[in-house]
Amino acid sequence: LKDQFDNLDKHTQWGIDFLEKYAKFVKERIEIEQNYAKQLRNLVKKYCPKRSPKDEEPRFTSCIAFFNILNELNDYAGQREVVAEEMGHRVYGELMRYSHDLKTERKMHLQEGRKAQQYLDMCWKQMDNSKKKFERECREAEKAQQSYERLDNDTNATKADVEKAKQQLNLRTHMADENKNEYAAQLQNFNGEQHKHYYIVIPQIYKQLQEMDERRTIKLSECYKGFADSERKVIPIISKCLEGMILAAKSVDEHRDSQLVIDCFKSGFEPPGDFPFEDYSQNIYRTISDGTISTPKQEGMRIDTKTTVGKAKGKLWLFGKKPKPQSPPLTPTSLYTSSTPNGSQYPIFSIEPVHYCMSDIKTGKPRIPSFRSLKRGWSVKMGPALEDFSHLPPEQRRKKLQQRIDELNRELQKETDQKDALIKMKDVYEKNPQMGDPSSLQPKLTETMSNMDRLRMEIHKNEAWLSEVEGKVAARSDRRHSSDINHLVTQGRESPEGSYTDDANQEVRGPPQQHAHSNEFDDEFEDDDPLPAIGHCKAIYPFDGHNEGTLAMKEGEILYIIEEDKGDGWTRARRHNGEEGYVPTSYIDVTLEKNSKGA
Repeated sequence: LKDQFDNLDKHTQWGIDFLEKYAKFVKERIEIEQNYAKQLRNLVKKYCPKRSPKDEEPRFTSCIAFFNILNELNDYAGQREVVAEEMGHRVYGELMRYSHDLKTERKMHLQEGRKAQQYLDMCWKQMDNSKKKFERECREAEKAQQSYERLDNDTNATKADVEKAKQQLNLRTHMADENKNEYAAQLQNFNGEQHKHYYIVIPQIYKQLQEMDERRTIKLSECYKGFADSERKVIPIISKCLEGMILAAKSVDEHRDSQLVIDCFKSGFEPPGDFPFEDYSQNIYRTISDGTISTPKQEGMRIDTKTTVGKAKGKLWLFGKKPKPQSPPLTPTSLYTSSTPNGSQYPIFSIEPVHYCMSDIKTGKPRIPSFRSLKRGWSVKMGPALEDFSHLPPEQRRKKLQQRIDELNRELQKETDQKDALIKMKDVYEKNPQMGDPSSLQPKLTETMSNMDRLRMEIHKNEAWLSEVEGKVAARSDRRHSSDINHLVTQGRESPEGSYTDDANQEVRGPPQQHAHSNEFDDEFEDDDPLPAIGHCKAIYPFDGHNEGTLAMKEGEILYIIEEDKGDGWTRARRHNGEEGYVPTSYIDVTLEKNSKGA
Protein backbone atom coordinates (compact mmCIF):
# COMPACT_ATOMS: atom_id res chain seq x y z
CA LEU A 1 0.00 0.00 0.00
CA LYS A 2 3.07 2.27 -0.10
CA ASP A 3 1.98 3.66 -3.45
CA GLN A 4 -1.83 3.67 -2.76
CA PHE A 5 -2.12 6.96 -0.92
CA ASP A 6 -4.89 8.26 -3.19
CA ASN A 7 -6.89 5.06 -2.82
CA LEU A 8 -6.59 5.24 0.96
CA ASP A 9 -7.76 8.82 0.78
CA LYS A 10 -10.89 7.71 -1.08
CA HIS A 11 -11.49 4.79 1.31
CA THR A 12 -11.31 6.92 4.43
CA GLN A 13 -13.67 9.43 2.83
CA TRP A 14 -16.09 6.62 2.02
CA GLY A 15 -15.92 5.46 5.66
CA ILE A 16 -16.87 8.92 6.93
CA ASP A 17 -19.68 9.16 4.38
CA PHE A 18 -21.01 5.79 5.50
CA LEU A 19 -20.88 6.92 9.12
CA GLU A 20 -22.88 10.01 8.29
CA LYS A 21 -25.30 7.94 6.25
CA TYR A 22 -25.99 5.71 9.25
CA ALA A 23 -26.36 8.80 11.44
CA LYS A 24 -28.98 10.10 9.00
CA PHE A 25 -30.77 6.73 9.18
CA VAL A 26 -30.85 6.94 12.98
CA LYS A 27 -32.17 10.50 12.79
CA GLU A 28 -35.01 9.47 10.51
CA ARG A 29 -35.79 6.53 12.80
CA ILE A 30 -35.93 8.93 15.74
CA GLU A 31 -38.33 11.17 13.82
CA ILE A 32 -40.50 8.14 13.03
CA GLU A 33 -40.57 7.15 16.71
CA GLN A 34 -41.42 10.70 17.77
CA ASN A 35 -44.17 11.02 15.19
CA TYR A 36 -45.49 7.58 16.10
CA ALA A 37 -45.59 8.49 19.78
CA LYS A 38 -47.23 11.83 18.96
CA GLN A 39 -49.87 10.19 16.79
CA LEU A 40 -50.56 7.59 19.47
CA ARG A 41 -51.01 10.31 22.09
CA ASN A 42 -53.31 12.25 19.77
CA LEU A 43 -55.28 9.08 19.15
CA VAL A 44 -55.61 8.44 22.87
CA LYS A 45 -56.60 12.06 23.46
CA LYS A 46 -59.19 11.86 20.70
CA TYR A 47 -60.91 8.78 22.10
CA CYS A 48 -60.38 9.48 25.80
CA PRO A 49 -63.56 10.77 27.45
CA LYS A 50 -63.73 14.39 28.43
CA ARG A 51 -64.17 15.17 32.08
CA SER A 52 -67.83 14.42 32.64
CA PRO A 53 -70.13 14.69 35.63
CA LYS A 54 -70.31 11.82 38.04
CA ASP A 55 -73.60 10.60 36.59
CA GLU A 56 -72.09 10.34 33.09
CA GLU A 57 -69.01 8.34 34.07
CA PRO A 58 -68.68 5.07 32.15
CA ARG A 59 -69.97 2.12 34.10
CA PHE A 60 -70.00 -0.67 31.54
CA THR A 61 -67.09 -3.07 31.83
CA SER A 62 -66.49 -2.88 28.09
CA CYS A 63 -66.14 0.92 28.29
CA ILE A 64 -63.91 0.74 31.36
CA ALA A 65 -61.73 -1.87 29.64
CA PHE A 66 -61.45 0.35 26.56
CA PHE A 67 -60.38 3.33 28.67
CA ASN A 68 -57.82 1.13 30.45
CA ILE A 69 -56.50 0.08 27.05
CA LEU A 70 -56.23 3.75 26.10
CA ASN A 71 -54.22 4.41 29.27
CA GLU A 72 -51.91 1.51 28.50
CA LEU A 73 -51.56 2.77 24.94
CA ASN A 74 -50.64 6.19 26.29
CA ASP A 75 -47.92 4.55 28.41
CA TYR A 76 -46.81 2.65 25.32
CA ALA A 77 -46.50 5.95 23.46
CA GLY A 78 -44.38 7.23 26.32
CA GLN A 79 -42.05 4.28 25.90
CA ARG A 80 -41.72 5.06 22.20
CA GLU A 81 -40.66 8.55 23.22
CA VAL A 82 -38.11 7.01 25.57
CA VAL A 83 -36.75 4.95 22.66
CA ALA A 84 -36.44 8.06 20.51
CA GLU A 85 -34.73 9.99 23.30
CA GLU A 86 -32.30 7.15 24.02
CA MET A 87 -31.44 6.77 20.34
CA GLY A 88 -30.93 10.48 19.98
CA HIS A 89 -28.64 10.65 22.99
CA ARG A 90 -26.68 7.40 22.73
CA VAL A 91 -26.54 6.85 18.97
CA TYR A 92 -27.23 9.89 16.86
CA GLY A 93 -25.50 12.43 19.08
CA GLU A 94 -22.46 10.18 19.55
CA LEU A 95 -22.23 9.56 15.81
CA MET A 96 -22.29 13.25 14.97
CA ARG A 97 -19.58 14.07 17.52
CA TYR A 98 -17.39 11.17 16.37
CA SER A 99 -17.88 12.10 12.72
CA HIS A 100 -16.58 15.59 13.40
CA ASP A 101 -13.52 14.24 15.25
CA LEU A 102 -12.93 11.68 12.52
CA LYS A 103 -12.92 14.32 9.81
CA THR A 104 -10.38 16.38 11.75
CA GLU A 105 -8.08 13.41 12.32
CA ARG A 106 -8.30 12.25 8.72
CA LYS A 107 -7.49 15.72 7.46
CA MET A 108 -4.40 15.89 9.67
CA HIS A 109 -3.09 12.49 8.53
CA LEU A 110 -3.64 13.30 4.88
CA GLN A 111 -1.84 16.59 5.25
CA GLU A 112 1.14 14.80 6.78
CA GLY A 113 1.17 12.31 3.90
CA ARG A 114 0.98 15.09 1.33
CA LYS A 115 3.83 16.96 3.03
CA ALA A 116 6.02 13.84 2.98
CA GLN A 117 5.19 13.31 -0.67
CA GLN A 118 6.00 16.93 -1.50
CA TYR A 119 9.36 16.70 0.32
CA LEU A 120 10.22 13.53 -1.60
CA ASP A 121 9.29 15.23 -4.85
CA MET A 122 11.50 18.19 -3.97
CA CYS A 123 14.46 15.87 -3.29
CA TRP A 124 13.87 14.15 -6.60
CA LYS A 125 13.84 17.46 -8.44
CA GLN A 126 17.11 18.54 -6.83
CA MET A 127 18.71 15.23 -7.74
CA ASP A 128 17.31 15.47 -11.27
CA ASN A 129 18.64 19.01 -11.70
CA SER A 130 22.12 18.03 -10.52
CA LYS A 131 21.99 15.06 -12.88
CA LYS A 132 21.02 17.18 -15.83
CA LYS A 133 23.73 19.76 -14.97
CA PHE A 134 26.34 17.01 -14.68
CA GLU A 135 25.24 15.61 -17.99
CA ARG A 136 25.47 19.03 -19.62
CA GLU A 137 28.92 19.71 -18.20
CA CYS A 138 30.13 16.31 -19.40
CA ARG A 139 29.04 17.13 -22.96
CA GLU A 140 30.77 20.49 -22.80
CA ALA A 141 33.96 18.80 -21.56
CA GLU A 142 33.79 16.31 -24.43
CA LYS A 143 33.41 19.14 -26.91
CA ALA A 144 36.40 20.99 -25.37
CA GLN A 145 38.50 17.83 -25.59
CA GLN A 146 37.59 17.31 -29.22
CA SER A 147 38.43 20.92 -30.03
CA TYR A 148 41.81 20.65 -28.26
CA GLU A 149 42.72 17.44 -30.09
CA ARG A 150 41.80 18.94 -33.45
CA LEU A 151 43.94 22.05 -32.89
CA ASP A 152 46.77 19.96 -31.47
CA ASN A 153 46.90 17.84 -34.63
CA ASP A 154 46.49 20.80 -36.94
CA THR A 155 49.94 22.01 -38.15
CA ASN A 156 48.59 25.30 -39.17
CA ALA A 157 47.25 26.10 -35.68
CA THR A 158 49.18 28.48 -33.56
CA LYS A 159 50.54 27.61 -30.18
CA ALA A 160 48.33 30.19 -28.56
CA ASP A 161 45.23 28.56 -29.99
CA VAL A 162 46.37 25.23 -28.73
CA GLU A 163 47.03 26.59 -25.24
CA LYS A 164 43.66 28.26 -25.16
CA ALA A 165 41.91 25.04 -26.18
CA LYS A 166 43.84 23.18 -23.50
CA GLN A 167 42.79 25.63 -20.83
CA GLN A 168 39.19 25.37 -21.96
CA LEU A 169 39.40 21.60 -21.73
CA ASN A 170 40.76 21.72 -18.21
CA LEU A 171 38.02 24.14 -17.15
CA ARG A 172 35.21 21.99 -18.53
CA THR A 173 36.74 18.86 -17.08
CA HIS A 174 36.94 20.53 -13.66
CA MET A 175 33.28 21.71 -13.84
CA ALA A 176 32.16 18.24 -14.92
CA ASP A 177 33.93 16.75 -11.93
CA GLU A 178 32.20 19.24 -9.58
CA ASN A 179 28.77 18.53 -11.08
CA LYS A 180 29.51 14.84 -10.81
CA ASN A 181 30.19 15.20 -7.12
CA GLU A 182 27.06 17.30 -6.62
CA TYR A 183 24.96 14.82 -8.58
CA ALA A 184 26.33 11.98 -6.49
CA ALA A 185 25.49 13.87 -3.29
CA GLN A 186 21.95 14.71 -4.44
CA LEU A 187 21.43 11.18 -5.60
CA GLN A 188 22.55 9.79 -2.28
CA ASN A 189 20.30 12.28 -0.43
CA PHE A 190 17.28 11.43 -2.62
CA ASN A 191 17.79 7.72 -2.15
CA GLY A 192 17.92 8.21 1.57
CA GLU A 193 14.77 10.38 1.63
CA GLN A 194 12.99 8.00 -0.67
CA HIS A 195 13.83 5.09 1.59
CA LYS A 196 12.72 7.04 4.62
CA HIS A 197 9.50 8.08 2.85
CA TYR A 198 8.44 4.60 1.81
CA TYR A 199 9.69 2.69 4.82
CA ILE A 200 9.16 5.08 7.73
CA VAL A 201 6.95 8.15 7.03
CA ILE A 202 4.28 6.71 4.77
CA PRO A 203 3.86 3.45 6.74
CA GLN A 204 3.39 5.48 9.89
CA ILE A 205 0.75 7.69 8.23
CA TYR A 206 -0.99 4.65 6.78
CA LYS A 207 -0.97 3.00 10.18
CA GLN A 208 -2.63 6.02 11.70
CA LEU A 209 -5.26 6.01 8.95
CA GLN A 210 -5.79 2.31 9.52
CA GLU A 211 -6.29 2.82 13.25
CA MET A 212 -8.69 5.66 12.51
CA ASP A 213 -10.70 3.48 10.14
CA GLU A 214 -10.78 0.62 12.63
CA ARG A 215 -12.01 2.97 15.37
CA ARG A 216 -14.73 4.12 12.98
CA THR A 217 -15.75 0.50 12.45
CA ILE A 218 -15.77 -0.15 16.19
CA LYS A 219 -17.86 2.97 16.76
CA LEU A 220 -20.39 1.78 14.19
CA SER A 221 -20.56 -1.57 15.96
CA GLU A 222 -21.19 0.17 19.30
CA CYS A 223 -23.88 2.34 17.73
CA TYR A 224 -25.55 -0.72 16.26
CA LYS A 225 -25.61 -2.27 19.69
CA GLY A 226 -26.85 0.94 21.31
CA PHE A 227 -29.56 1.16 18.68
CA ALA A 228 -30.82 -2.29 19.65
CA ASP A 229 -30.34 -1.70 23.40
CA SER A 230 -32.52 1.41 23.22
CA GLU A 231 -35.35 -0.79 21.99
CA ARG A 232 -34.59 -3.69 24.30
CA LYS A 233 -34.61 -1.58 27.48
CA VAL A 234 -38.26 -0.64 27.05
CA ILE A 235 -39.44 -4.12 26.10
CA PRO A 236 -40.29 -5.09 29.74
CA ILE A 237 -42.41 -1.97 30.20
CA ILE A 238 -44.03 -2.43 26.80
CA SER A 239 -44.76 -6.03 27.78
CA LYS A 240 -46.46 -4.76 30.93
CA CYS A 241 -48.54 -2.38 28.82
CA LEU A 242 -49.60 -5.24 26.58
CA GLU A 243 -50.35 -7.40 29.62
CA GLY A 244 -52.48 -4.56 30.97
CA MET A 245 -54.41 -4.50 27.70
CA ILE A 246 -54.96 -8.25 27.94
CA LEU A 247 -56.15 -7.92 31.56
CA ALA A 248 -58.49 -5.13 30.50
CA ALA A 249 -59.89 -7.38 27.78
CA LYS A 250 -60.40 -10.18 30.31
CA SER A 251 -62.20 -7.84 32.70
CA VAL A 252 -65.12 -7.40 30.31
CA ASP A 253 -68.21 -8.98 31.88
CA GLU A 254 -71.20 -9.21 29.59
CA HIS A 255 -73.56 -10.21 32.40
CA ARG A 256 -72.62 -7.20 34.48
CA ASP A 257 -73.11 -4.89 31.50
CA SER A 258 -76.51 -6.41 30.87
CA GLN A 259 -77.45 -5.90 34.53
CA LEU A 260 -76.31 -2.28 34.33
CA VAL A 261 -78.53 -1.75 31.30
CA ILE A 262 -81.44 -3.29 33.19
CA ASP A 263 -80.81 -1.11 36.25
CA CYS A 264 -80.37 1.99 34.11
CA PHE A 265 -83.56 1.66 32.08
CA LYS A 266 -85.79 -0.16 34.57
CA SER A 267 -88.94 1.96 34.77
CA GLY A 268 -91.00 0.17 37.39
CA PHE A 269 -94.16 0.36 35.32
CA GLU A 270 -96.43 -2.64 35.25
CA PRO A 271 -96.92 -4.33 31.86
CA PRO A 272 -100.22 -3.44 30.17
CA GLY A 273 -103.12 -5.71 30.93
CA ASP A 274 -105.15 -7.80 28.54
CA PHE A 275 -107.59 -6.01 26.27
CA PRO A 276 -111.19 -6.73 27.28
CA PHE A 277 -113.65 -8.41 25.01
CA GLU A 278 -116.08 -5.83 23.64
CA ASP A 279 -119.43 -7.45 23.09
CA TYR A 280 -121.20 -5.48 20.40
CA SER A 281 -124.11 -7.95 20.38
CA GLN A 282 -125.65 -6.71 23.62
CA ASN A 283 -128.07 -4.43 21.74
CA ILE A 284 -129.19 -7.26 19.46
CA TYR A 285 -132.27 -8.80 21.03
CA ARG A 286 -133.05 -12.45 20.80
CA THR A 287 -135.81 -13.66 18.61
CA ILE A 288 -138.54 -15.00 20.75
CA SER A 289 -139.08 -18.67 20.12
CA ASP A 290 -142.51 -20.28 19.78
CA GLY A 291 -142.34 -21.99 23.19
CA THR A 292 -141.33 -18.90 25.09
CA ILE A 293 -143.71 -16.70 26.99
CA SER A 294 -143.18 -13.19 25.79
CA THR A 295 -142.70 -10.59 28.47
CA PRO A 296 -142.41 -6.91 27.81
CA LYS A 297 -138.86 -6.48 29.19
CA GLN A 298 -137.19 -4.80 26.24
CA GLU A 299 -137.02 -1.49 28.02
CA GLY A 300 -135.65 -3.18 31.11
CA MET A 301 -133.04 -5.03 29.10
CA ARG A 302 -131.63 -1.81 27.79
CA ILE A 303 -131.45 -0.41 31.27
CA ASP A 304 -129.76 -3.64 32.36
CA THR A 305 -126.87 -2.89 30.03
CA LYS A 306 -126.43 0.51 31.58
CA THR A 307 -126.81 -0.76 35.09
CA THR A 308 -123.86 -3.09 34.70
CA VAL A 309 -121.58 -0.09 34.27
CA GLY A 310 -121.88 0.85 37.92
CA LYS A 311 -122.75 -2.48 39.52
CA ALA A 312 -120.80 -5.17 37.80
CA LYS A 313 -117.32 -4.14 38.90
CA GLY A 314 -115.27 -7.19 39.75
CA LYS A 315 -117.84 -9.67 38.43
CA LEU A 316 -116.80 -12.60 36.34
CA TRP A 317 -117.66 -11.95 32.72
CA LEU A 318 -117.44 -14.23 29.78
CA PHE A 319 -113.85 -13.29 28.77
CA GLY A 320 -112.43 -12.33 32.15
CA LYS A 321 -113.41 -8.64 32.27
CA LYS A 322 -116.70 -6.90 31.80
CA PRO A 323 -117.39 -5.77 28.27
CA LYS A 324 -117.71 -2.09 27.60
CA PRO A 325 -121.37 -1.30 26.97
CA GLN A 326 -122.51 0.17 23.71
CA SER A 327 -125.40 2.62 23.95
CA PRO A 328 -127.91 3.12 21.16
CA PRO A 329 -128.10 6.53 19.55
CA LEU A 330 -129.76 9.10 21.75
CA THR A 331 -133.29 9.87 20.54
CA PRO A 332 -136.04 11.97 22.05
CA THR A 333 -138.08 8.84 22.77
CA SER A 334 -135.25 7.26 24.69
CA LEU A 335 -135.87 9.70 27.49
CA TYR A 336 -139.09 7.82 28.24
CA THR A 337 -138.39 4.39 29.62
CA SER A 338 -141.67 3.47 31.36
CA SER A 339 -145.38 3.97 31.04
CA THR A 340 -148.38 4.11 33.36
CA PRO A 341 -151.19 1.59 33.24
CA ASN A 342 -153.39 4.06 31.34
CA GLY A 343 -150.80 4.24 28.58
CA SER A 344 -149.28 7.60 29.31
CA GLN A 345 -145.52 7.87 29.43
CA TYR A 346 -143.64 9.65 32.13
CA PRO A 347 -140.07 10.86 31.67
CA ILE A 348 -137.23 9.15 33.47
CA PHE A 349 -134.01 11.06 32.93
CA SER A 350 -131.74 8.23 32.02
CA ILE A 351 -127.98 8.57 32.51
CA GLU A 352 -127.46 7.18 29.04
CA PRO A 353 -125.91 10.43 27.69
CA VAL A 354 -123.47 10.56 30.61
CA HIS A 355 -122.69 6.89 30.19
CA TYR A 356 -122.22 7.38 26.46
CA CYS A 357 -119.73 10.18 27.07
CA MET A 358 -117.89 8.17 29.71
CA SER A 359 -117.74 5.15 27.40
CA ASP A 360 -116.30 7.31 24.65
CA ILE A 361 -113.69 8.69 27.02
CA LYS A 362 -112.70 5.24 28.27
CA THR A 363 -112.50 3.59 24.85
CA GLY A 364 -111.10 6.38 22.70
CA LYS A 365 -108.59 8.03 25.08
CA PRO A 366 -106.08 6.86 27.65
CA ARG A 367 -106.92 6.94 31.29
CA ILE A 368 -107.02 10.45 32.75
CA PRO A 369 -104.65 10.77 35.71
CA SER A 370 -105.62 12.22 39.04
CA PHE A 371 -105.95 15.95 39.56
CA ARG A 372 -102.85 15.87 41.70
CA SER A 373 -100.93 14.15 38.90
CA LEU A 374 -102.29 16.68 36.40
CA LYS A 375 -101.14 19.49 38.64
CA ARG A 376 -97.71 17.92 39.00
CA GLY A 377 -97.44 17.36 35.24
CA TRP A 378 -98.38 20.99 34.62
CA SER A 379 -95.70 22.18 37.02
CA VAL A 380 -93.16 19.90 35.32
CA LYS A 381 -93.91 21.37 31.91
CA MET A 382 -94.04 24.96 33.08
CA GLY A 383 -91.29 24.94 35.70
CA PRO A 384 -87.62 25.51 34.85
CA ALA A 385 -86.42 22.40 36.69
CA LEU A 386 -87.89 19.03 37.66
CA GLU A 387 -86.81 18.98 41.26
CA ASP A 388 -88.84 15.92 42.20
CA PHE A 389 -87.86 13.97 39.04
CA SER A 390 -91.53 13.45 38.27
CA HIS A 391 -90.72 13.28 34.57
CA LEU A 392 -88.87 9.98 35.11
CA PRO A 393 -90.35 6.49 35.43
CA PRO A 394 -90.99 5.35 39.01
CA GLU A 395 -87.91 3.14 39.35
CA GLN A 396 -85.56 5.75 37.87
CA ARG A 397 -87.18 8.45 39.98
CA ARG A 398 -86.69 6.35 43.09
CA LYS A 399 -82.98 5.90 42.29
CA LYS A 400 -82.47 9.60 41.62
CA LEU A 401 -84.22 10.58 44.83
CA GLN A 402 -82.21 8.04 46.82
CA GLN A 403 -78.97 9.40 45.36
CA ARG A 404 -79.96 12.95 46.23
CA ILE A 405 -80.90 11.93 49.77
CA ASP A 406 -77.51 10.24 50.21
CA GLU A 407 -75.72 13.36 48.98
CA LEU A 408 -77.76 15.58 51.27
CA ASN A 409 -77.00 13.29 54.20
CA ARG A 410 -73.29 13.55 53.45
CA GLU A 411 -73.53 17.33 53.31
CA LEU A 412 -75.53 17.33 56.54
CA GLN A 413 -72.87 15.21 58.20
CA LYS A 414 -70.19 17.69 57.08
CA GLU A 415 -72.19 20.59 58.46
CA THR A 416 -72.74 18.68 61.71
CA ASP A 417 -69.03 18.03 62.08
CA GLN A 418 -68.32 21.68 61.34
CA LYS A 419 -70.88 22.74 63.97
CA ASP A 420 -69.29 20.43 66.56
CA ALA A 421 -65.86 21.80 65.72
CA LEU A 422 -67.11 25.40 66.04
CA ILE A 423 -68.75 24.62 69.39
CA LYS A 424 -65.53 23.07 70.69
CA MET A 425 -63.50 26.05 69.43
CA LYS A 426 -65.99 28.41 71.07
CA ASP A 427 -65.62 26.55 74.38
CA VAL A 428 -61.83 26.80 74.10
CA TYR A 429 -62.06 30.55 73.42
CA GLU A 430 -64.38 31.00 76.39
CA LYS A 431 -61.95 29.17 78.65
CA ASN A 432 -58.88 30.90 77.17
CA PRO A 433 -59.87 34.39 75.95
CA GLN A 434 -56.31 35.14 74.83
CA MET A 435 -56.68 32.52 72.05
CA GLY A 436 -59.59 34.30 70.40
CA ASP A 437 -62.94 36.01 70.68
CA PRO A 438 -65.84 33.55 71.15
CA SER A 439 -68.33 36.00 69.61
CA SER A 440 -66.40 35.96 66.32
CA LEU A 441 -67.51 32.37 65.81
CA GLN A 442 -71.21 33.11 66.30
CA PRO A 443 -71.92 34.23 62.67
CA LYS A 444 -70.30 31.11 61.31
CA LEU A 445 -72.15 28.95 63.83
CA THR A 446 -75.45 30.60 62.90
CA GLU A 447 -74.76 30.05 59.21
CA THR A 448 -73.94 26.40 59.87
CA MET A 449 -77.15 25.89 61.85
CA SER A 450 -79.12 27.52 59.04
CA ASN A 451 -77.48 25.23 56.51
CA MET A 452 -78.31 22.22 58.67
CA ASP A 453 -81.97 23.27 58.89
CA ARG A 454 -82.07 23.79 55.14
CA LEU A 455 -80.49 20.38 54.51
CA ARG A 456 -82.90 18.69 56.94
CA MET A 457 -85.81 20.30 55.12
CA GLU A 458 -84.46 19.15 51.78
CA ILE A 459 -83.92 15.63 53.12
CA HIS A 460 -87.43 15.53 54.54
CA LYS A 461 -88.90 16.80 51.29
CA ASN A 462 -87.01 14.25 49.20
CA GLU A 463 -87.89 11.48 51.67
CA ALA A 464 -91.54 12.44 51.27
CA TRP A 465 -91.20 12.20 47.50
CA LEU A 466 -89.38 8.88 47.89
CA SER A 467 -92.06 7.47 50.17
CA GLU A 468 -94.68 8.68 47.71
CA VAL A 469 -92.94 6.84 44.86
CA GLU A 470 -92.46 3.68 46.91
CA GLY A 471 -96.06 3.85 48.11
CA LYS A 472 -97.34 4.21 44.55
CA VAL A 473 -95.27 1.29 43.37
CA ALA A 474 -96.52 -0.84 46.27
CA ALA A 475 -100.11 0.32 45.74
CA ARG A 476 -99.87 -0.46 42.04
CA SER A 477 -98.62 -3.94 42.87
CA ASP A 478 -101.42 -4.43 45.45
CA ARG A 479 -104.05 -3.22 43.02
CA ARG A 480 -102.80 -5.58 40.37
CA HIS A 481 -102.79 -8.46 42.84
CA SER A 482 -106.33 -7.69 44.04
CA SER A 483 -107.58 -7.30 40.48
CA ASP A 484 -106.14 -10.70 39.64
CA ILE A 485 -107.96 -12.20 42.63
CA ASN A 486 -111.24 -10.44 41.84
CA HIS A 487 -110.91 -11.60 38.29
CA LEU A 488 -111.35 -15.19 39.50
CA VAL A 489 -114.24 -14.56 41.93
CA THR A 490 -117.88 -14.67 40.79
CA GLN A 491 -120.08 -12.15 42.58
CA GLY A 492 -123.41 -12.70 40.80
CA ARG A 493 -125.35 -14.64 38.23
CA GLU A 494 -124.77 -14.03 34.57
CA SER A 495 -127.05 -14.42 31.63
CA PRO A 496 -125.89 -15.81 28.28
CA GLU A 497 -125.77 -12.26 26.95
CA GLY A 498 -123.34 -11.31 29.70
CA SER A 499 -125.70 -8.98 31.69
CA TYR A 500 -126.50 -9.27 35.34
CA THR A 501 -129.88 -10.94 35.90
CA ASP A 502 -130.21 -10.96 39.65
CA ASP A 503 -133.40 -8.96 39.79
CA ALA A 504 -135.21 -6.89 37.22
CA ASN A 505 -136.38 -4.39 39.82
CA GLN A 506 -132.84 -3.75 40.95
CA GLU A 507 -131.71 -3.31 37.36
CA VAL A 508 -134.13 -0.48 36.58
CA ARG A 509 -133.40 1.38 39.77
CA GLY A 510 -132.44 4.97 38.92
CA PRO A 511 -130.54 6.53 41.84
CA PRO A 512 -128.18 3.59 42.50
CA GLN A 513 -127.28 3.61 38.84
CA GLN A 514 -126.38 7.26 39.01
CA HIS A 515 -124.36 6.66 42.16
CA ALA A 516 -122.48 3.85 40.48
CA HIS A 517 -121.48 6.15 37.64
CA SER A 518 -120.26 8.78 40.04
CA ASN A 519 -118.15 6.18 41.85
CA GLU A 520 -116.55 5.10 38.60
CA PHE A 521 -115.87 8.72 37.73
CA ASP A 522 -114.20 9.18 41.12
CA ASP A 523 -112.13 6.07 40.53
CA GLU A 524 -110.93 7.56 37.27
CA PHE A 525 -109.80 10.89 38.70
CA GLU A 526 -109.01 10.15 42.37
CA ASP A 527 -106.01 7.87 41.87
CA ASP A 528 -103.99 9.44 44.69
CA ASP A 529 -106.13 9.53 47.86
CA PRO A 530 -105.20 12.20 50.44
CA LEU A 531 -103.55 11.03 53.62
CA PRO A 532 -105.93 10.65 56.58
CA ALA A 533 -105.71 13.09 59.46
CA ILE A 534 -104.28 11.63 62.65
CA GLY A 535 -104.91 14.69 64.82
CA HIS A 536 -105.04 18.46 64.85
CA CYS A 537 -102.83 21.30 65.96
CA LYS A 538 -102.98 24.97 66.83
CA ALA A 539 -100.35 27.46 65.65
CA ILE A 540 -98.60 29.07 68.62
CA TYR A 541 -96.44 31.34 66.45
CA PRO A 542 -96.87 32.58 62.88
CA PHE A 543 -94.76 30.90 60.15
CA ASP A 544 -93.97 32.41 56.71
CA GLY A 545 -93.38 29.18 54.76
CA HIS A 546 -91.29 30.72 51.98
CA ASN A 547 -89.37 27.52 51.24
CA GLU A 548 -90.77 24.93 48.88
CA GLY A 549 -92.75 22.18 50.62
CA THR A 550 -93.56 24.26 53.71
CA LEU A 551 -96.98 25.56 54.74
CA ALA A 552 -97.53 29.12 55.91
CA MET A 553 -99.74 29.59 58.99
CA LYS A 554 -101.03 32.35 61.22
CA GLU A 555 -101.01 32.43 64.97
CA GLY A 556 -104.02 30.58 66.38
CA GLU A 557 -104.80 28.80 63.09
CA ILE A 558 -106.16 25.23 63.41
CA LEU A 559 -104.63 22.61 61.07
CA TYR A 560 -104.98 18.86 60.55
CA ILE A 561 -101.99 16.62 61.34
CA ILE A 562 -101.40 14.03 58.61
CA GLU A 563 -97.84 12.99 59.47
CA GLU A 564 -95.98 13.16 62.78
CA ASP A 565 -92.55 14.61 63.43
CA LYS A 566 -89.91 11.97 62.58
CA GLY A 567 -87.19 13.62 64.62
CA ASP A 568 -86.15 16.30 62.15
CA GLY A 569 -88.27 19.08 63.70
CA TRP A 570 -91.00 19.20 61.00
CA THR A 571 -94.62 18.06 61.05
CA ARG A 572 -96.80 17.59 57.99
CA ALA A 573 -100.14 19.40 58.21
CA ARG A 574 -103.18 20.21 56.05
CA ARG A 575 -105.56 23.15 55.92
CA HIS A 576 -109.33 22.88 55.58
CA ASN A 577 -109.02 23.74 51.88
CA GLY A 578 -106.71 20.72 51.30
CA GLU A 579 -103.39 22.61 51.08
CA GLU A 580 -100.57 20.53 52.60
CA GLY A 581 -97.03 21.22 53.72
CA TYR A 582 -94.49 21.03 56.55
CA VAL A 583 -94.54 23.32 59.59
CA PRO A 584 -92.00 23.57 62.47
CA THR A 585 -93.01 21.28 65.32
CA SER A 586 -91.93 23.85 67.88
CA TYR A 587 -94.39 26.40 66.41
CA ILE A 588 -97.54 24.30 66.99
CA ASP A 589 -99.47 22.62 69.81
CA VAL A 590 -100.21 19.06 68.62
CA THR A 591 -103.16 16.91 69.69
CA LEU A 592 -103.20 13.37 68.31
CA GLU A 593 -106.44 11.38 68.12
CA LYS A 594 -106.89 7.65 67.89
CA ASN A 595 -109.95 7.63 65.63
CA SER A 596 -109.48 10.79 63.62
CA LYS A 597 -109.49 9.48 60.08
CA GLY A 598 -112.98 10.82 59.45
CA ALA A 599 -112.45 14.03 61.37
